[in-house]
Amino acid sequence: MFEALFKLSENNSTVKRECVAGLTTFITMVYIVFVNPAMLAEAGMDQGAAFVATCIAAAIGCFIMGLWANYPLALAPGMGLNAFFTYGVVLGMGYTWQAALGAVFMSGCIFLFLSLFKVREWIINAIPLVLKRAIATGIGAFLALIALKNAGIIVASPATLVQLGDITSAGPLLAILSFFVIAALLYRDFKSGVLISILLVTGIALSLGLVEYHGVIAMPPSIMPTFMQLDFAAAFELSMLSVIFAFLFVDLFDTSGTLVAVTQKAGLADEKGNMPRLGRALSADSSATIAGAMLGTSTTTSYIESVAGVSVGGRTGLTAVVVGICFLLMMFFAPLAQMVPAYATAGAILYVAVLMLQNLKFVNWDDMTDAIPVTVVLLMTPLTFSIAHGIALGFISYTAVKVLCGKKDQISISVWILTALFVIKFAFLS
Repeated sequence: MFEALFKLSENNSTVKRECVAGLTTFITMVYIVFVNPAMLAEAGMDQGAAFVATCIAAAIGCFIMGLWANYPLALAPGMGLNAFFTYGVVLGMGYTWQAALGAVFMSGCIFLFLSLFKVREWIINAIPLVLKRAIATGIGAFLALIALKNAGIIVASPATLVQLGDITSAGPLLAILSFFVIAALLYRDFKSGVLISILLVTGIALSLGLVEYHGVIAMPPSIMPTFMQLDFAAAFELSMLSVIFAFLFVDLFDTSGTLVAVTQKAGLADEKGNMPRLGRALSADSSATIAGAMLGTSTTTSYIESVAGVSVGGRTGLTAVVVGICFLLMMFFAPLAQMVPAYATAGAILYVAVLMLQNLKFVNWDDMTDAIPVTVVLLMTPLTFSIAHGIALGFISYTAVKVLCGKKDQISISVWILTALFVIKFAFLS
């Protein structure tokens, strides 16, 4: 059965190797079941229901990716996208979380359409590489700001907008400890460094009486508070267009970049670098987003942590299926997830920010027509507290600088169209 489903011998793999790879990938990304529900709870969602939705959405995505696309690629609600959901759409723009789920659902449907009709390749090829990297760095800076805010390391100031918080108090100190533990463990190639850090800080907080003990294992909480709570009417409002586009755009490039990285690491691409069954892999990602929105979680996307499983031999979809099973079993650890304080996950969020900011090394800083839009996105995404605004201002600045510097021939038709739409949005829809 395994041979028929996953073509193990063709991919020079075994059931044991795929299972080990699946467990390795799961350990490196299971932190999301602690981080995502806590972040969605800030948007007003029931944390227990969000926890179950996170686990089920991740499992669905992994099963589709494994059984249909046969890739060792794991999926779960994405970091950055969940931050935009909570802090950008709900807390920033004032939409309800039900409307935000509707926008996630719509973006998933559009992504599925683009995947089935191969429009995705045209869009990705038409967007300048420098803007793709700028968006990744902007999201990284946004995540860093959220992590520092959640940890209490930076706080609001009426005089200077932000200032240093009381870093001698327990929360900021434990958040700093969490980040340094992650850095030390991952440097020594401990694949579960992020998970160990979260559990360590939660244990310390528990011993100090900073959090209340709720147990470790129990029956999963009810998912009904978030299940099928989407507000489609609000999602179809014209003002939600930029929100849907932001969800779609970020997921589009995040998925594509992850697919390229994982398939190259696993040696699954052909001699020209083309990925077999690409359409199925992209459809799996978008289908998981649609299912996740109905369950009650933000955009579900492919995880770069899948590289960890590939590095220990994962080559087929059986790896992803094992990850999905692990996520389903994780639902019985809801009490543990509810004990994790915000400062325990702040280190994990800051670590992801560091990874995303590494894209800055690929920017040609000697070319001002590249450096300026990257800087605009990098600064405006966290300072406006909006990924959507960061992306929009990045496109506008890219087009303006290229035109004024006599390089308008480098602007593709799609960039002209998107720039015009963003200008119209700021002029008439803001």
